[in-house]
Amino acid sequence: MLFGSAGVLVIAGGACAALVGGVTGEVLTIVLISGGLAGGLLLVFLEIGLEEERDLARDQERRRSRTNKGARERKPLRPGGRTRLPRWPRRPS
Repeated sequence: MLFGSAGVLVIAGGACAALVGGVTGEVLTIVLISGGLAGGLLLVFLEIGLEEERDLARDQERRRSRTNKGARERKPLRPGGRTRLPRWPRRPS
């Protein structure tokens, strides 16, 4: 729908170039065609950004479902629920 309005602006600019003479026609042509092309470009960038957001949300949902599934299957190693970190050997002095 929005891409159609950008196209309509470009077509209206072309019509103004053909039908309206003088400086007024030139100004209308430039304004309408520029607005339509700029609007179309902005809509393309908006679509790209929204698609990236959808992909990110899908990836996060996959990670969440994978993490929740793994958390249910694992049991804590110690009764307290915390695991000990390995101690590294000390350097000789």
